[in-house]
Amino acid sequence: MDATQDDGQVSSEPGSSGGDPRRPAVHTFDDELARLDAVATIDALDSGQLSVREVVAAAIERARRIDPQIGAVMFERYGEALTSVPARRARRGSFEGLPTFIKDMVPVAGLPCTWGAAALEGAPPQKRTRGVARDMEAMGMSLVGTSTMPEWGFVPSTEFPERTPTRNPWNPAHTIGGSSGGAAALVAAGVVPVAHAVDGGGSTRIPAACGGLVGLKPSLGRLRRHSDERNLPLSVSVDGVVTRTVRDTARFYAEMERVFRPRSMPPMGEVTGPPSRRLRVGVLGAIPGLADIDEPTRSTLQSTADLLAELGHHVEETTPPVEPEQFRDDFIFYYRFLVFMATNTAPVVHGSHYDRTRLTKFSQGMAASFRAEPSRIVGVSRRLRRVRARMAAATRDFDVMLSPTVSTVPPLLGHLGANVDFEPLLERIAAWMPYTPLANAGGTPAISVPMGVDEGAHLPVGIMLSGDFGSDALLVQLALELEEARPSDLARIG
Repeated sequence: MDATQDDGQVSSEPGSSGGDPRRPAVHTFDDELARLDAVATIDALDSGQLSVREVVAAAIERARRIDPQIGAVMFERYGEALTSVPARRARRGSFEGLPTFIKDMVPVAGLPCTWGAAALEGAPPQKRTRGVARDMEAMGMSLVGTSTMPEWGFVPSTEFPERTPTRNPWNPAHTIGGSSGGAAALVAAGVVPVAHAVDGGGSTRIPAACGGLVGLKPSLGRLRRHSDERNLPLSVSVDGVVTRTVRDTARFYAEMERVFRPRSMPPMGEVTGPPSRRLRVGVLGAIPGLADIDEPTRSTLQSTADLLAELGHHVEETTPPVEPEQFRDDFIFYYRFLVFMATNTAPVVHGSHYDRTRLTKFSQGMAASFRAEPSRIVGVSRRLRRVRARMAAATRDFDVMLSPTVSTVPPLLGHLGANVDFEPLLERIAAWMPYTPLANAGGTPAISVPMGVDEGAHLPVGIMLSGDFGSDALLVQLALELEEARPSDLARIG
């Protein structure tokens, strides 16, 4: 699908420093339908201006045209998507007929599910659509294919040892992030308005930030939980979507509640306006000794804090609700455990289709480092399970925490690449994404919204809003207020 691309540029420096090679943006916004967000597309379908077939066929054409440049489609089912288009929509305002891609870690009938791993190349097609993909299908969405992700989803850049990377449509020399990188690239380039994502440490929010998109990591249990995490010491992964507008995210979660409604928290409903009261906002910037943020990120964080204050919210600086270095070490060790589990259960789950010799250096290094001290998992899990209580305590002082999504603008491809040795790559990952894992450990919601652009490299800057368990609607309300207060073309490259 992207065999004609050149390899990703290897870089040892993050961000957009002096010699950064800026490449022209790639997108499909010359197609008028690509310029419509999900809500506008739904309105056009309801009014009869568009048919479902037109919408699905146009998305497939855009995917075929742009994917050789961005490498975001893993497997496609375009023919089946077109033949299964409904003759008429059953309900106005619904997502019925909207095309989307599912991340290559959730089974979609008729397509292999390889988790981005070369070790699973040649896996057979899945017999059934499962999990949140099934719920999205029940919403009426057209599953046109699966999107790329790095091996097992454990690295925040969608790069591979044996194939070309998924590129950032804003500047193809740079990463789109990960692990839901394919989803973000497809939405940022205008192929589809909404794409499925999964967030286990920032994997929805990080690509959203890199692509100038909106990415909500919902409270644990807001969407259907992953069955393969039920027997783990701690559940950290949640499904979601990336979108170009906050209103699309709001509409998606409102529609999903018609299919799956959690019992552990109040429903979100559809968010259509700002919070009903002014909020207390704690601003978390650089974390000494752990997270240095670059100038585009620092200035965007400051301008966002200033905007919130202008809107009447009470804004002041705060500190992390956990001890940063201990939390970082614990979360990394828990991921060592997850990689160990993934690589050691794969022979049982996938049988002869699994080739351990093709694992990345990172997966091999993470699994080996867990085997060296497995008994640590007991204490690590115990401390991580306390994070939700720490987040709840923090919200006694603040309703929302404001922070960068990542510490710098998206680095050049290769900086977080699959061929980087294990220890240097782990250090780079920890330095780039110190903010997002907290919500995964706590099961709490957080949303990345596009709030700035580094003009030098033409790359977006995402800012994150985090809250207490179940406060998803409040975060979306505040994100919507920010979006309306600073109208821009951040969500569309062209």
